[in-house]
Amino acid sequence: EKSGYEHFMLKEINEQPATIYDCLRGRLDAVKGTITMKGIEDNIEALVAAPRYIIIACGTSWHAGLVAEYIIEELCRTPVEVEYASEFRYRNPIIHKGDVIIAISQSGETADTLVAIEKAKEKGAFIFGIVNVVGSSIARASHAGAYTHAGMEIGVASTKAFTAQLTVLLMIALKIAKSKGTIDEKRFSHLMTELEEVPEKVESILKNSQELNTIAVKYKNAVNALYLGRGYNFPIALEGALKLKEISYIHAEGYPAAEMKHGPIALVDKDLPVVFVATKDEYHAKIVSNIQEIKARKGKVIAIITEGDEAIAGMADDVFAVPPADEIVAPLLSVIPLQLLSYYIGVAKGCDVDKPRNLAKSVTVE
Repeated sequence: EKSGYEHFMLKEINEQPATIYDCLRGRLDAVKGTITMKGIEDNIEALVAAPRYIIIACGTSWHAGLVAEYIIEELCRTPVEVEYASEFRYRNPIIHKGDVIIAISQSGETADTLVAIEKAKEKGAFIFGIVNVVGSSIARASHAGAYTHAGMEIGVASTKAFTAQLTVLLMIALKIAKSKGTIDEKRFSHLMTELEEVPEKVESILKNSQELNTIAVKYKNAVNALYLGRGYNFPIALEGALKLKEISYIHAEGYPAAEMKHGPIALVDKDLPVVFVATKDEYHAKIVSNIQEIKARKGKVIAIITEGDEAIAGMADDVFAVPPADEIVAPLLSVIPLQLLSYYIGVAKGCDVDKPRNLAKSVTVE
């Protein structure tokens, strides 16, 4: 049921405070300093000893994997590779016994991911599945795993399933890092508290969603869009661009902001909206410089910023502020306005946002 919302997509975006909370519930206890995940605990030796992690996924789940690459390498100090399942299955990848494959899929039925898992199993890898659907094919094919508990997602473009995946991946990274001793107690405790506060912060973002509707109306006739981010927010730029493509049929590209000068800056003119995912982190001064370069070429800048960031607010054409958060947790917040922006642009253009043309909810064939 749409529960009074105009579309399933809007309902599912607004469910995220609850779905992220459900994902954390019974697992994370910031007061006690514990994360309870049976799939991790029962296989902690294999996960801690892994020489590397290979994350395989498709679409939005692949973007979750890219964020996880940054998080796992930072917290666990283990090398991570992120692969498109559709490419991985047709290569002859080098997999050693002891490697851990993390397979991410909302439906648990993604054909390419399922075949990639079987291929890796044959080579002696340990398979850890992260899926939303209980009893799905990927859940059954994995040696261990974790469910995201996002509930049924009807909208074809994934929203709440994505943030649930990020939440699970962050908890996994924290739990492995604690076992490996690669995170100190103070940082561990801080990130636990930050993660526990995410549902409340997402709620505050959603209360201001009409600001994004106003921005959407301004840019609904755009033909192209560029999404830029750095560090943990680079994969969020990719996800924002994907959402805009899926929902509004506007061509959009996501890029690391530093790569802008290696080609995409040639596209910038007065008609190009450039969306910066620019929450405050160690890259902040650099992204301010990137925004200045776009403005110097008359590009239109939409910036997702941290509350109180006057520097970027004074430069951008349009801004939307999210609550402050540690840079590792920030993607869970910065992605929400990008989901809403895509939704409102799609609605303004009269598109079927729940069932975009040519797309299927679960890709169960090649």
